[in-house]
Amino acid sequence: MKQIVFSGSTLDRAALRRRDAAWLRERLADDATRVLPLWRLSPLVRSGDAPRLAWATPALLDGRDAAPEPVFLGVADGVAHFAADLSDRPEPLAEFGFEGVAHFPELRAIAGLLPPADAAIAAQARHLVDWHARHGFCPGCGEATRPKDGGSARACGKCGAEHFPRTDPVVIMLVLDGERCLLGRQPAWPRPFFSALAGFVEGGETLEEAVQREVAEEAGLAVANVRYLASQPWPFPASLMLGCTAEARTREIVVDHSELDEADWFTKDEVRAALAAPTPRLAVPPPMAIAHHLIRAWVEGEA
Repeated sequence: MKQIVFSGSTLDRAALRRRDAAWLRERLADDATRVLPLWRLSPLVRSGDAPRLAWATPALLDGRDAAPEPVFLGVADGVAHFAADLSDRPEPLAEFGFEGVAHFPELRAIAGLLPPADAAIAAQARHLVDWHARHGFCPGCGEATRPKDGGSARACGKCGAEHFPRTDPVVIMLVLDGERCLLGRQPAWPRPFFSALAGFVEGGETLEEAVQREVAEEAGLAVANVRYLASQPWPFPASLMLGCTAEARTREIVVDHSELDEADWFTKDEVRAALAAPTPRLAVPPPMAIAHHLIRAWVEGEA
């Protein structure tokens, strides 16, 4: 299976280092340190035909004591890397001199064009910055919390509780019936776009049980022999897509229209053609989505 977008970061997350407050302060005073600016959750990207993440120096943080603290991402080649949320600035491109050389594109739109490592780092940065923006208060006592350990946690000064960035597991599954696969279409998707079925893992469930439940709920089918293939971080805002295949034990589709607009069986030949170009009956997800990789792996005999 080809490399999946948002995987392949080259950063060592350096869990022991991020607990060292003195080391973090030293790195933020070091001109060699790299800082990735984000604005409204969009990373700074170099303008031009070959987009790359655009890194700044810690000087970007001067005079921003009241702004969100930078979050530590990791270390590469001995250099510390952080992310900084500039969302409090109305015009950051002009203010920091980025105009003409870089911009803040929406990550979902640019991810497939970035080098794999850059996309993975941007996903990590977006996930952390978004989590901090949403979790300023303790869910236990309501007191304000503060970042801890380089932004890998938040701590409550009143009750002492620690809170950590969450990742929500989502199963995404390609249901197989010999030379056919099941694909569904959500109401918001235009015809003929179809994708693999998906749903959040609920409390007390295994991945296998979640796959079986979601397929039964959305399409009325019983499945067995669930097999995990690959995963994808999905920072919109904080999911981990767990890609699986499953074998159909029943074939009659009964769609839950609160979940899907329609679902249908597609032959391997139909899917192979749609991977090359959309057809009147089927368009499949682009390579940025793990669903694309599940579908392609099945067509190419890898699933």
